[in-house]
Amino acid sequence: MLKDIKFKKVNNVALAMVPESKKGEDTIWYSYIINLKKKSIFNILINSKGYGKINDEQRKTSTLRYFIEELKPDEFKRFEPIDPNLLHMAHEFWISFQENKKMLDKKYIFLPETLNDDNVVEIPSLNKKGVLII
Repeated sequence: MLKDIKFKKVNNVALAMVPESKKGEDTIWYSYIINLKKKSIFNILINSKGYGKINDEQRKTSTLRYFIEELKPDEFKRFEPIDPNLLHMAHEFWISFQENKKMLDKKYIFLPETLNDDNVVEIPSLNKKGVLII
């Protein structure tokens, strides 16, 4: 049954949250998917949602879905802005894709305390600074 299924570990697919702002506007964090593999990945489905407490009351956002047909090697795609009012929530991204005709998936979670300037690093693929999970 389920214990007999061998799940392949996902490597070299990263998710980044990058703060971007225009003069006079609030900083908005954008979500990027990055293919660090040496081959393309296909049929990428991204499910995203946020959850956490607002005024001591448990809240969650709508689940959003994105589809990307192909990401070539070392290619990235920006797919979702995070409203500044939602930065105190956890943000979960469940990514499924095809590689070598096999379906793979991985969950990435950005906890509320991770999206701040203290955790920002240089992300070479994007030539920008942000928070990166590989």
